[in-house]
Amino acid sequence: MLLVLWQSASWLGYINAATLASPVEVSQYLWGSLREGSLLVDLGVSLRRVALGLAIGVAAGTVLGLIAGLSRSAEDVVDTPLQMLRALPFLGLAPLLMIWLGIDEALKVGLVVVGVVFPVYLNLFKGIVGVDPKFYELSVVQGLNRFQLIRYIVIPGALPSYLIGLRFSLANAWLSLVVGEAVNSNAGIGHILQQGKDFLRTDMIVAALVIYAVLGVLIEALVRLIEKIVLPWAKDFRQ
Repeated sequence: MLLVLWQSASWLGYINAATLASPVEVSQYLWGSLREGSLLVDLGVSLRRVALGLAIGVAAGTVLGLIAGLSRSAEDVVDTPLQMLRALPFLGLAPLLMIWLGIDEALKVGLVVVGVVFPVYLNLFKGIVGVDPKFYELSVVQGLNRFQLIRYIVIPGALPSYLIGLRFSLANAWLSLVVGEAVNSNAGIGHILQQGKDFLRTDMIVAALVIYAVLGVLIEALVRLIEKIVLPWAKDFRQ
C-alpha cells in the first residue's frame, strides 16, 4: 500500500524525483546495475567486509566473555575497561580508527569489529554469570569436573543470552559498514550511497538503503532460524 501511494504521488507530481525517486525509478536502477554486474560486485565487497568484521568481532567478544565470565579475577581485569568503552558511542571511535588504521579496508573492517565485539561480550558475560546457582550445586552433586561444568551447564545456560548479543551485533555490523563505506570507498553498497549523494541521485540512495534493509532482514531471519535449531526448548508464548 505504501509503495502504491509513493508511486502515485510521484506520477501525479507531488514528489519530485530530485527529492525522492519513485519505486519504479529505484527498480530501474537496481535492474540496470544488476545487468551490468556492478551491483553484484558492490554486494560482494560489502558482504566480505561484514563477514570478516563479524568473524573477528564475534571471536574476540566470545573469548573475552568466556574469560571474564568463568574467572572472578579475570572479570576484574577485563570487565571494567570494557564497560567503560561500552559507554562510548562505538561510531564515535571512527576518528581514532582513521588515525590508527588509515582510510582503506582496515578501517571498514575495524569499524565492524568494534560494533560487533561489545554486544557479543556483554551478553555472553551476562549469560554466564546469570546461570542459576542451583545448577552449580547440581554439578557438585553429580561430580562434574570443570570442563564438564562448562560444557553441560554454563554454555547451555548462557546460549540464549549469547544469541541475543549476536542479533544486536549484526545490526551494529551493518550500521558500522554504512559509516565505513562512506570514507574513501570505491566499491560496496556504501559506495552506491556515496555516489548517489555526490551526483544528487536519489534513486541510487534509496536503492542502497533498500539493499541494506533486505540484507538486514535476511540475516535476522537466519539468526532466528539458528535460535530455533540450537534452542528447541525455547517456546514462544504467542499462539
